[in-house]
Amino acid sequence: MKPRLLLALFVLAAACAPAASPPPAPKTTVAIVGDQFFINGRPTYAGRTWKDKKIEGLLMNARLVQGVFDDANPATISRWAYPDTGKWDAERNTREFLAAMPVWRAHGLLAFTINFQGGSPEGYSSKQPWNNAAFSPDGTPLPAYLERMARIITFADDLGMVVILGYFYFGQDQRLTDEAAILRATDACTEWVLKNGWRNVLIEVNNETNPKSYDHEILRPARIHELIDRVKKATAPDGHRLLVTTSYPGNTLPQENVVRASDYLLLHGNGVSDPRRIAELVQLTRKIPGYRPMPIVFNEDDHFNFDVPTNNFTSAVAEYASWGYFDFRMKGEGHAEGYQSIPADWRISSPRKAGFFRKLAEMTGATPVASP
Repeated sequence: MKPRLLLALFVLAAACAPAASPPPAPKTTVAIVGDQFFINGRPTYAGRTWKDKKIEGLLMNARLVQGVFDDANPATISRWAYPDTGKWDAERNTREFLAAMPVWRAHGLLAFTINFQGGSPEGYSSKQPWNNAAFSPDGTPLPAYLERMARIITFADDLGMVVILGYFYFGQDQRLTDEAAILRATDACTEWVLKNGWRNVLIEVNNETNPKSYDHEILRPARIHELIDRVKKATAPDGHRLLVTTSYPGNTLPQENVVRASDYLLLHGNGVSDPRRIAELVQLTRKIPGYRPMPIVFNEDDHFNFDVPTNNFTSAVAEYASWGYFDFRMKGEGHAEGYQSIPADWRISSPRKAGFFRKLAEMTGATPVASP
């Protein structure tokens, strides 16, 4: 076939092909009004108080970052084997995550943090030889991660839940070759969310920006606002943009550059054993230059004691800050424990998990259902 005829046929086929259908209209839209979160035009937990403390406008959440976890390192993948099969299965992990989501929602959970690069599957790790990068070395998102994440975000949209979506995690960011790859990954993830039309997604550019943790300077505290601003500049055709911030290690205040750039602020309660310090962190955050009325959210806190009158959860709420439960499997514990530890049992399958969800339902006025 002659080249000109081949070209003509190609152009004709392209012209006759159906246009790509637009994404379905979102069911769940998150917005920020002052220091409150709104879903579909109404404040969260509308009208709700608990022990004379305002719950309306808060975003109760949990750190469930491993919903799309996988490991491309043959030397470490056996660590994550399920006890019943002796094998790791990334598809099973996502499928069981999806099955648990309605139960979390029924207990009053409105949001969860999930990261493309996950978190430490051991809870805390000094070294991370596994490969959960989620991106190719040049920053291109891996299709399998996008597919699993899309299923989770879409189902969250159906359930009326908000996704706090993280892009990068220390210990895995070094698998991207250079700053150009970080920029490419940031732009690609942001464009992907906008292109799919989701309105239930908040962005956490990276988990715990920290000078000792990240290999790339742009992911560290002095420059992380550049990525926050980069995400903010991207818009959908209708002008919609994503709400974005980053987080810091436990017991650490945000820096001024992040406060000025962010739409909301993330704190971590790890390392804070005194609930009074949780309250103080919120109070001090509101005094940082550049702060204006905006939500303050703990989206990681590894403390429990939910049955005592004052704990980190209740202390955050008393200061009108949202709180997020972080659960990892401690040494010697079984598969039922630890939402961050892989393989995860995503059900409310342990006394510790049950304690959080019981307190959450009490605060939010939810009517729990049993975990399947």
